[in-house]
Amino acid sequence: MELYNTLSLLIVVAAVFGYLNYRFVKLPGVIGLMVLALVSSLAAIGLGKLGVGWVLQAGELVRGLDFNTILMDVMLSFLLFAGALHVDVGALGRQGVAIGTMATVGILLSTFLIGTAFYYLLPLFGQPIDYIYCLLFGVLISPTDPIAVLGILKEARIDKSLEIRIVGESLFNDGIAVVVFLSLFQIAQFGPERATAAVIGELFLVEAVGGIVLGAVLGYAAYWALRTIDNYQVEVMITLALVMGGTALAKALHTSGPLAIVVAGLIVGSEGRRLGMSDITREYLDKFWEILDEILNAVLFVLIGLEMLILDISRTTLLVGVVSIGLVLLARWVSVGVPLALLQRFYPFDRRTLRVLTWGGLRGGISVALALSLPESMPRDLLVGVTYVVVIFSIIVQGLSIGPLVKKMGLSTGPPPDDQSGH
Repeated sequence: MELYNTLSLLIVVAAVFGYLNYRFVKLPGVIGLMVLALVSSLAAIGLGKLGVGWVLQAGELVRGLDFNTILMDVMLSFLLFAGALHVDVGALGRQGVAIGTMATVGILLSTFLIGTAFYYLLPLFGQPIDYIYCLLFGVLISPTDPIAVLGILKEARIDKSLEIRIVGESLFNDGIAVVVFLSLFQIAQFGPERATAAVIGELFLVEAVGGIVLGAVLGYAAYWALRTIDNYQVEVMITLALVMGGTALAKALHTSGPLAIVVAGLIVGSEGRRLGMSDITREYLDKFWEILDEILNAVLFVLIGLEMLILDISRTTLLVGVVSIGLVLLARWVSVGVPLALLQRFYPFDRRTLRVLTWGGLRGGISVALALSLPESMPRDLLVGVTYVVVIFSIIVQGLSIGPLVKKMGLSTGPPPDDQSGH
């Protein structure tokens, strides 16, 4: 019953904020929801300081929501599958080397740059911490969030080839980042003596490669099932079973669930949609996953805004967070620019691409969830607070300006949609 009440509350809040945003605020869908939740949280904090009792109850209610579990164990797989379902696999394959390099080399380079800069920055604010914790911050803040990226790019109307690069990278680099995060987490928790190169190599092999292989097996199994029947109700149910069962199986096998679901979604979205579905099945499947995607996106961005109710962000943490915004953007520019420069001979790009890839690399719920998964024995409050500041800036400022930026650079394919629903 507690789970039902929690879900009911989140859906009600998301629906109310969605209505207010569409009717009055008129910001892009997911950004408007998060802004309203954030403003409500700040107002509640102010009322709490005035002694309003119900604010404390609201804070306890939000505190009872396990953000990390809700996102990483429940929502993420559905959102990744919905995003992967509509990716042009042919275009993705043509840019596969560039996307793969940005999702791997880019993550490692960004982790090192942010972690090192963060290590030397913190003593200036009287907050020195061990280098390994700085690297943990570097990796959790490095991945561009596919949920934030997909939700906002729908409205930016960006050039398709550039959109494929941004979306493709964001779909894969969160899985890679989680693997690197787990490796660094083991070193931080157990020391380099127990977390040897062999142990970390095995973890990467099982998590990353195992996740990709599992996703391919599940994707083609679902594709075969879709080809052998013509019943849209059952076929939609098969895709739902693929996501839920695939996530559970990946967890049992200790492989990367996000990578498995992305690969499975790409297969079903290409081979399955093209060869295994009738027109009516494609229509119902698209509508089902579009609605589910919109609902879960709404809930997620409301959750991000409501987290402000329970975070204790000191003035020092806020200042560190503001400075870290610049560090993260600079590291993003370098970690994207270096792979692109290395591949320039095979994948030509202009400087406009680098600017859009840098500014369009939005951070979101995955970074917050990874930060919240840190134990109290680590400098958790500092890292969570700084992460939250960077994510809020990324979603609001970068999210609102990416559309005008691509239009100004001549990379937009058309005017933004009139509605605020994110369609």
